[in-house]
Amino acid sequence: MSNMLSVAYIAASALFILSLGGLSDQETARKGNAYGIIGMLIALVATAFSASGTRYDILGTVVIPGAIIGAIVASRVAMTSMPELVAILHSFVGAAAVLVGLANYLQPDRSLIGVEATIHQVEIFVGVFIGAITFTGSVIAFGKLRGLISSKPLLLPARHLLNLSILALSVWMGFLFMGVEAPNGLQPLLIMTAIASLLGIHLVMAIGGADMPVVISMLNSYSGWAAAAAGFMLSNDLLIITGALVGSSGAILSYIMCRAMNRSFISVILGGFGTTAAASQSNLSATGAVTTTTVADVVQVINSAKRVIIVPGYGMAVAQAQHGVSALMKHLRDRGVQVRFGIHPVAGRMPGHMNVLLAEAKVPYDLVLELDEINSDFATTDLVLVIGANDTVNPSALEDPNSAIAGMPVLEVWNAKTVVVLKRSLASGYAGVENPLFYKQNTRLLFGDAKQNVDAIAAQLSQNREVNQGSLQAVPEVVV
Repeated sequence: MSNMLSVAYIAASALFILSLGGLSDQETARKGNAYGIIGMLIALVATAFSASGTRYDILGTVVIPGAIIGAIVASRVAMTSMPELVAILHSFVGAAAVLVGLANYLQPDRSLIGVEATIHQVEIFVGVFIGAITFTGSVIAFGKLRGLISSKPLLLPARHLLNLSILALSVWMGFLFMGVEAPNGLQPLLIMTAIASLLGIHLVMAIGGADMPVVISMLNSYSGWAAAAAGFMLSNDLLIITGALVGSSGAILSYIMCRAMNRSFISVILGGFGTTAAASQSNLSATGAVTTTTVADVVQVINSAKRVIIVPGYGMAVAQAQHGVSALMKHLRDRGVQVRFGIHPVAGRMPGHMNVLLAEAKVPYDLVLELDEINSDFATTDLVLVIGANDTVNPSALEDPNSAIAGMPVLEVWNAKTVVVLKRSLASGYAGVENPLFYKQNTRLLFGDAKQNVDAIAAQLSQNREVNQGSLQAVPEVVV
């Protein structure tokens, strides 16, 4: 039985690694998901039927309802709510690590003595600490993404000193916890859990809306390390491997996104370190006349364009306009127009949000380009359609050193011949920064629901094409 369990864990670990490899590219993402699902099924079955498994009645009462609830929630959640779902699922991992740590401490393994017992106590303390930060931080991230909490950063006076004080107090609780035998150390363990929970709240509250995609990937990393810590507490090798994979991949993704946003990885982790209240509220004054447009005028501009770039943002997800955008793309390509998509690394509310939406709408992968691949092409582009994007196309990131998004690389859409922005209003983006793009001479704003406007543009292009084809067929044949 032990050998079979080891083989199953090795197979599951290999599938998890293949899953991460597949998820690194859009074309292999489906296969990567399949690998992950198969690996998790193997891990669950192998663990459930291992030698340590006895009370299957209790296990069933937990696993079966959980699986049903998870399936219902996942099937009903809209793509616009996916970031919130990811955040709240991270909180479950953190809560699980805390509960596993407390249960391990209250029911210690008497076979562990000496150094082994000491190491196990350290594992419990660290696992509960990471889990508590992950739990409360993820809940706050959920609230911000859901709009229940303001996206503006909470910049308390001496906030970094406060964080350091919490860390110092946690270390002191650790000394008290390690100095006594179970269950006498429960009080310092619970005190540390409470203050670590406060640390998780404060760290994420101090991060502004512009950095929320990084927060999601960072919390993903935390949840991985929390799972790895739980694996150490339970002496489960597969849980250690899986947690380490999730933790390290989440940390790497956070680092890549921070580089894409010109943010310091350490600064984001420390909760907005280096951000001042003035910088978070100041931005280039966006003034001037706004030039509005209509669907008919946009169609006219499209008819004369040879190169078009579509830049989607969170507004496209909210309006569920991705299928209309895909139809518009097909109309343009049928007319011989070069159409591509420009995706900012932090477009949407989580990493890869726009890529998933476009893949769902059957947009070819080779037409979807990242910021560094397409930014230099805007200068030779006839028309840019910005659909629901705001912060990722904001010139103040490059023009205003006091902006909350100063230094963040953005899609330089204003370099194109004409820019058409589809928005509901002139409201600022998630970062709370006004956008001077709306007032530039080559920018036209098409107000209203993005889905309705995109569908109307596609329908009028299709109608014009049918009329033109009918006119050609109606021309009488000239007999010589």
